Amino acid sequence: MPVQISPTPNPNALKFEVGIDVGGPKTFAAGQDVDDPLAASLLELEGVTSVFMSVDFVTLTKMPETTWEGVVEGAQALIASHFGV
Repeated sequence: MPVQISPTPNPNALKFEVGIDVGGPKTFAAGQDVDDPLAASLLELEGVTSVFMSVDFVTLTKMPETTWEGVVEGAQALIASHFGV
């Protein structure tokens, strides 16, 4: 199943549904030590401020001034590659 993207009630957060167990719940924030390679890569995307992983999805939160167009493609590719979907 390819990574599916869904909106959340927060316009600055998107849910990336993977369809397999991603572990968690785990939350990672920009500027903090991150011991998860996927979360570290996602936090390197411009404007991403936090990564939340739980059940079968990853939720990214971005800064309000950052557009999703600059985040979605890279995030989707990183998540798909990491989980082999």
